[in-house]
Amino acid sequence: MKIIAFGGSNSRHSINKHLATYAAGLFENAEVEVLDLNDYAMPLFSVDLEKEIGQHEIAKAFLKKIEGADLLVVSLAENNGNYSAAFKNIFDWSSRIIKDVFQQKPMLLLATSPGARGGASVLEIANNALPRYGAQIKGTFSLPAFNANFDLEENKISNAELDKELKDIIKSSF
Repeated sequence: MKIIAFGGSNSRHSINKHLATYAAGLFENAEVEVLDLNDYAMPLFSVDLEKEIGQHEIAKAFLKKIEGADLLVVSLAENNGNYSAAFKNIFDWSSRIIKDVFQQKPMLLLATSPGARGGASVLEIANNALPRYGAQIKGTFSLPAFNANFDLEENKISNAELDKELKDIIKSSF
């Protein structure tokens, strides 16, 4: 099984990339490729720019990665209660090439933040919106208070109860 995982942030130290990487590693017998959104940086989408340059080659490359996956593990950063601009831009460029950006792939949808809500707003938005763009969301998980509940040295969830919750979601949904 081929898993494509990414954090929906362009931060070099993305806590969501850490969570996505950890979660993807919980699947047995899987080949995991973790994408960095910085490798998919494009100019801010606009229909005027699209008219001028056409479909962006970087968006095509992102869609090719999705196409090659059997499963997606996506952990979205929350910026002011919504997607990060980096994720939204890739999503916008890609959706102009094919509407079903996530190509009917099963998805584990995650979010985390330093705060107590753990990206709950962006998780709710994505859980409602992404299925309209080909995401087959099989499970969702929010990790609150990332700095208190994730061990960066061990690269794993340090809160046993939350770790079990994520593992149970994976076991029962995939």
